[in-house]
Amino acid sequence: MKLQNKNSFEAKLSEQFSLYKKRNIIMNVILLSGGSGRRLWPLSNDVRSKQFIKIFKRDDGVYESMVQRVYRQIRKADPGARITIATGKAQVSSLHNQLGQDVGISVEPCRRDTFPAIALAAAYLRDVAGAGMEEPVVICPVDPLVDDDYFEALKELGELAGEKESGLVLMGIEPTYPSEKYGYILPESTERVSRVRTFKEKPDAETAKRYISEGALWNGGVFACRIGYVLEKACELEGFTDYWDFYARYSTLEKISFDYAVVEKEPDIQVMRFAGRWKDLGTWNTLTEAMDEPLVGNAITDGTCSNTHIINELDIPVLAAGLHDVVISASAEGILVSDKDRSSYIKPYVDRLDQPVMFADKSWGTYRVLEVSDGSLTIKVTLGAGQHMNYHSHRNRDEVWVVTSGCGKTIVDGMEQDIRAGDVVTMQAGCRHTVMAVTELQMIEVQLGKDISVHDKQKYELEEQGWG
Repeated sequence: MKLQNKNSFEAKLSEQFSLYKKRNIIMNVILLSGGSGRRLWPLSNDVRSKQFIKIFKRDDGVYESMVQRVYRQIRKADPGARITIATGKAQVSSLHNQLGQDVGISVEPCRRDTFPAIALAAAYLRDVAGAGMEEPVVICPVDPLVDDDYFEALKELGELAGEKESGLVLMGIEPTYPSEKYGYILPESTERVSRVRTFKEKPDAETAKRYISEGALWNGGVFACRIGYVLEKACELEGFTDYWDFYARYSTLEKISFDYAVVEKEPDIQVMRFAGRWKDLGTWNTLTEAMDEPLVGNAITDGTCSNTHIINELDIPVLAAGLHDVVISASAEGILVSDKDRSSYIKPYVDRLDQPVMFADKSWGTYRVLEVSDGSLTIKVTLGAGQHMNYHSHRNRDEVWVVTSGCGKTIVDGMEQDIRAGDVVTMQAGCRHTVMAVTELQMIEVQLGKDISVHDKQKYELEEQGWG
């Protein structure tokens, strides 16, 4: 169905809406996962955003990230939910690494703000995932700290949107303090579901107090509507035929937020109150407040510290003594030692640092840079059992793999061989190569060359070896 004919679009929409009322539709969720992170350096970097940091301890003792926690909570609330994550190319490997290969991902080819991202994800739901235009969809950020009641509220929000033939239903969060980080929603009444009277931009603290006294709610960017509603709005701004057509012309779209493109122009908006926990973990202060325990990783204190948190991803111990109101974080990117009140102001100083990304999740495992020198780069590579790299080559560098643990297989210029701890594999520039882990496999990779770059990579098909 083409979206360029608005009359036929609306007729089809009305037909599908009547069908929706006759059957139960599964829950569609679009999780907005964007941005890189400098405020949570050194755990976040240009490819590892805050939502991928593993600081939440599950009941079984395993640590999980924000995105893993949210994904698990949605599945608990609705095991059959259709979840799509809207994100940029840089996060795809991390999402596959933490959520598996089957997770639905709508990939932005470039950044174009929230309205194009949401519209692209809606087109993905319809044309790739097979959702109907009449089905409700809930759109929300991936990274707030919330409890299970939030996801039950999301289901209710979606049901409310499914009952409306047009328009939006927002979630308004009951404010716990006069925040300057959120916009505010002023409802027409104090009922749980009310029409929206007006919106207010992010205020200063005194203005926020006044809004709250008038019954205002935080606008956390959570809302629901029909999939067809989003596509209709996108059609009005940019005619397109389907997801693939929209993707192809994505770089030409106007950079505009969903609020400016849609919300401010919509005359009929409802808001549903939510009084549960909602916490934005955008700073070290808020992140450490959400931690289940003060020490993560190889860290100890001498018993004299108070309100001090340590997160250590390195293989060396960190010892703290006599510290109060301090955060210590150590990773391959660097080491932060900061008073908690000052930890929110580190970004300008981190921006001065000029170094390559030192740690990243990949779809097949992880890599951590051990040493950077003129003409060489040394990396610790870990592949999960059953995982393999792309079959690829490099023009400007030689590589050496030293297997330190586990076992697997390599293909080097078409020749397959088994590898295990102690084996050494060498690849000259231009040589096609890949590795597959039978068990978890760890290697030291040494890259040798005068022009070592992440862009120096040519990929090839691997189906003929049966590894695809």
